Amino acid sequence: MPSTTIAVAPGLSSFLKDMKNHAVDANIEHFISLLKRRQIRNSRPCAIATATLLRNVVTEFREKDVVKLLDRIRRVGQRLTAAQPREMAVGNIVRRVLGLIREIAEEGADADNSDAGQFSPPHLTQTHNDSLHRPALSSHISTMSPLRHVATQPQENTFHRSESSTSSEGTDEREDGLGALPRRPPLSTSLTSGAASSANTSLFGLLSSVNTPSPMATPPAGYQTPNSTGKPTLTAHNLTGLGDSSLSYKNIKDDVYQGIDELLDELDQVDEQIAAYALDHIHSNEIILTHTSSQTVQKFLLTAAKKRKFTVVHAEAFPNDHDDTHATIMTGRKGADEESDTNDFFKPLTAAGITVILIPDSAIFAIMSRVNKVILATHTVLANGGLVAAAGARMIAKAAKMHQTPVVVVSGVYKLSPVYPFDVEELIEYGDAGKVVGYDEGDLVEKIDVINPLFDYVPADLVDLYITNL
Repeated sequence: MPSTTIAVAPGLSSFLKDMKNHAVDANIEHFISLLKRRQIRNSRPCAIATATLLRNVVTEFREKDVVKLLDRIRRVGQRLTAAQPREMAVGNIVRRVLGLIREIAEEGADADNSDAGQFSPPHLTQTHNDSLHRPALSSHISTMSPLRHVATQPQENTFHRSESSTSSEGTDEREDGLGALPRRPPLSTSLTSGAASSANTSLFGLLSSVNTPSPMATPPAGYQTPNSTGKPTLTAHNLTGLGDSSLSYKNIKDDVYQGIDELLDELDQVDEQIAAYALDHIHSNEIILTHTSSQTVQKFLLTAAKKRKFTVVHAEAFPNDHDDTHATIMTGRKGADEESDTNDFFKPLTAAGITVILIPDSAIFAIMSRVNKVILATHTVLANGGLVAAAGARMIAKAAKMHQTPVVVVSGVYKLSPVYPFDVEELIEYGDAGKVVGYDEGDLVEKIDVINPLFDYVPADLVDLYITNL
């Protein structure tokens, strides 16, 4: 008899299995194609796939230079982010890995300096386009932005410090011959020492300048000083020097690998960590309104159901998430979705003794007057405090605002993004319009434009509380 093979749909689980049998570059191309075809979607599957891929990149990296490793991770992250910009969890994970490498490299540099037993003063020069410093503003800024008037190109300046460049009467002579610059008056010694000066016996004398310079005074621009521990500031030059020792780089590589493993463990435990706060926010005999089939919300409600008795009103989120919502209510988990690849299993709320009422989206405003609390999941939390959530979340939040009902959002920290919503339309993804109006309605489809947004932008003023896993 011919052997029967079961075709596995491309997704998170198949990608993680195939990753072990292919090279890193092939896995990068595969993940990019999955992101573009939307076969891996939603925040958590994208975050897990990104962290696992970057762990392989670190493992296969053969150079002994931390700066080159940072550049490698950065270039891979740029390609992944460009493949699907609306999946901001990808960029968030890349930034966390970059920060992890910098932190471990800085600790390694501090350990090397402490082993040397002496402090070598840092260079008094500024490196052009140093990867560890904030990049200069681009000159290609929109004419409508006020930042255009202050954007400048980085200059090749070299700063030197000598004792003869400082005058004795509160001014500093500039080396470019442009005259004298006023020096900032030093802080009073009474602010930095335990003994107060006899001259400053009241609050009115705290801002008076004294002749004794303060050790906390701000140094001139371009002069790099050691940090509070007496060790040099981390620069790209110091990072490059770490590659001279294969042992130190091996330790850094092992620490980075372990740090990414801890990041993956955090992604697996984020629901349990958020659910630990459930009893502080859900009380007995309350009516809770929720939306979509978020497993984070389900775990949050199940944890509260162990000691509380309440009612859950569940909006079905038609037409994009209603099938998964029905499956979550009946079985406790989604249907055919990427998040089911994580092998998480939650029993339904009804099995925990909770009354669940499924309502259409059109009935949300009518029932909001009876609701005590709204609990929503999110796709991304933006820099201004707003969020991108499943379509219908903004309608629920505005109805709750009208009825003075608190809105609580549960989100893992991996969803916190530094992106600011300058253009809200760029954040919204649109799906199949045929789910709203069938293509068999030919006469109607030809006369109207049908759109099907998958996400909504919810402003920060419509959210009362965020609950994270920290």
